[in-house]
Amino acid sequence: MSRAAAGWALSLRSPGAPPDLVEWPAPPAGPGEVLVEVIAAPITPLDLLCASGTSYFGVPATPYVPGVQGVGTAGGRAVWFPTSAGMRPGDGSMASVVAVPEAELVVLPDEADPVLVAALGLSAVAAHLALTWRGGLAEGEQVIVLGAGGVVGQAAVRLAKAAGARRVVAAARSAAGRRRAGAAGADAVVDLGSSDVDELAARFAEAVDGPADLVLDPVFGVPAAAAARALRPGGRLVNLGSVAGETSPITSSLLRSNSLRILGYTNNELTRDQRAEAVAMVAARVADGTLTVPHETVTPAAAPAAWARCAAGATDLRTVVAP
Repeated sequence: MSRAAAGWALSLRSPGAPPDLVEWPAPPAGPGEVLVEVIAAPITPLDLLCASGTSYFGVPATPYVPGVQGVGTAGGRAVWFPTSAGMRPGDGSMASVVAVPEAELVVLPDEADPVLVAALGLSAVAAHLALTWRGGLAEGEQVIVLGAGGVVGQAAVRLAKAAGARRVVAAARSAAGRRRAGAAGADAVVDLGSSDVDELAARFAEAVDGPADLVLDPVFGVPAAAAARALRPGGRLVNLGSVAGETSPITSSLLRSNSLRILGYTNNELTRDQRAEAVAMVAARVADGTLTVPHETVTPAAAPAAWARCAAGATDLRTVVAP
């Protein structure tokens, strides 16, 4: 197959540094692959972690094009696609054209905003499946969502409400995060701005309407220990992140006395079909207005500076590279 005219890509040349914008010849499509013209590629925490060289995937081979997911067009259809960029050798979504195994594509509904689908993407997949598949959320249950100012947390608040949760208590550290959690539809919002377990536990006790059934936890650390105290006997806590700490002071006596279920979740365990079904659900909820998230778009030329801001924690919004 002949190559198309040169386009653009973000090339990460050194772990820990922002990528550079470079000219990029469209790759040939290999066996079973199709070429996707990229519409939107989000800069996600996983991209930043992989590119840092400090993830459990190891130091990535450089240079490479980052981007573990994206939205584009193939064969006249809007599609979502994943990549293994930063986790295994190969290039990702932050290029004008990428070669993707056709079996990995998820066709999107015409009504779904492709940039918003990209902004939510695997974060909303994690929120959905951690609530339902791992957490067993049932209609009428009460849910606590930690880290509710982030993309996973905001999606979890909206999805829990849509699934029939009778009450959703959201928690976030920053004032802006708490505002986003409230805008997502939380019934009550808790300030996580304390390192004292007893103080945070008291805040949760005041916010819940009787014991909670499920905690969705992208943060761990002290907040997880405090939220766990608000669970009913037999309640569940699903952990899918550790931004507040790799360890948590959850006590053995609490686990045993309330027979709590502490569960882990990662998108990495999903089969292709599970992931595709979840992405299709996210896209459908974007199309019908159930799911949205504040985000910003940047051009490829502005992407290196935007990447640096994201890596430094200088923005609370999901940033999407959109040519």
